[in-house]
Amino acid sequence: MPQQSPLTRIPLHTVDFNEVPKQQFRVYTARDLDKIKELQLLPESLRFEMKVVSAVLPFRVNAYVIEELIDWQRVPNDPIFQLTFPQKGMLSDVHYNRMAMAIRSDMDKQALKLVANEIRQELNPHPAGQLEHNVPCDSAGEPIPGLQHKYRETVLFFPSQGQTCHSYCSFCFRWAQFVGDKNLRMATTEADKLYGYLEEHPEVTDLLVTGGDPMVMKSRQLKSYLEPLLHPRFSHIQTVRIGTKALTFWPQRFITDDDADELVELLHHLVLAGKHVAIMAHYNHWRELDTDIARAAIRRLRATGAEIRSQGPLLAHINDCEDDWVKLWNEQIKLGIIPYYQFVERDTGARRYFEVPLYKAWQIYRQAMQKVSGLGRTARGPSMSADPGKVEIQGIAEMNGQKVFVLRFIQARDPSWVQQPFFAKFDEQATWFDQLQPADEHSERFFRKPAV
Repeated sequence: MPQQSPLTRIPLHTVDFNEVPKQQFRVYTARDLDKIKELQLLPESLRFEMKVVSAVLPFRVNAYVIEELIDWQRVPNDPIFQLTFPQKGMLSDVHYNRMAMAIRSDMDKQALKLVANEIRQELNPHPAGQLEHNVPCDSAGEPIPGLQHKYRETVLFFPSQGQTCHSYCSFCFRWAQFVGDKNLRMATTEADKLYGYLEEHPEVTDLLVTGGDPMVMKSRQLKSYLEPLLHPRFSHIQTVRIGTKALTFWPQRFITDDDADELVELLHHLVLAGKHVAIMAHYNHWRELDTDIARAAIRRLRATGAEIRSQGPLLAHINDCEDDWVKLWNEQIKLGIIPYYQFVERDTGARRYFEVPLYKAWQIYRQAMQKVSGLGRTARGPSMSADPGKVEIQGIAEMNGQKVFVLRFIQARDPSWVQQPFFAKFDEQATWFDQLQPADEHSERFFRKPAV
């Protein structure tokens, strides 16, 4: 009797998937703001503000987000509108006025681009030492573009075909990937260098394919990158992670796209071959889970044997409310998604519009944790992906008569720092790790800048 193919050994659930109507993917960028009919109901001044901000920071949205996720009766305060459409406060007054003046003066495209690029350079396009500390080298000592190796066990891979998204998040810390400046972009098509690096580093157990969003790639492209990892020489790669926002911005990717079946079969095949496949899903609000097709996509992904873990930052104007996090985490548990991280908005791009003071972020996290079951308390946070590592705010306490933040490293460049508690002076205004000061001699070493 012929051996059964691993792709058919366990049937994938297809209940009601074939009955989902196919939707055409229509995308809008900064050039198309005037073509979005819903925006025509907004004041002209607001539309001009969007034009100014989108000339500096990337903007991309699709019809599914516009028609299914945004409540236009609540605009501009709707959280998904804030998540996807440009807001004036995303630029400082100085940067906004500079770009607005350039647009009003009818500068040509090249001159406008120069103004935009100058502003972008002042927005910390690559936070946490991404280009200085994280880019690994091959055996000849040459940097490998499109790879990052910040933590011992995990390598990040940026395939060039996945360096866009179905829509862009207005707060995105990787916004520099999307503005068309090759000097700011991390990407590669040289998979052989990835494989060579992984083969030379048996301590690496996890590969994170990221972007952008790898799920914008055709399934055959993703397959060409991932299937070679099944070779015995990569047996040390236990986990394949895929970072994606597609479950929010285009769940059709897993249901009705022409190669959706090929995609879920690829994930199923990796699982059956012994790899742990983790979909690192980015969620910012419970409304992202609230459509039938989003829930169908979650069911279909879980049927492959892959797990879905959720992560996302706490953001002003979008989710800086404990009830939003309680509902988000409870809905995710109900759907079989594992809450993983609550991040702090990174120190880049539009951070001043979205950032929340660290003490307030901790209060929201703590209050939300009190209202979810143990299964929801897997979400770690509030967490900052800073230069030395992922720093978690564990609480606020008193030490030697002074109020302090209690911190620890969830991950660190120096593995010996992981899980070590340390302390920072309490600062009611601080929104990021580098704004904190050590509270005692023991903690000072954790605040030193890593050597380049």
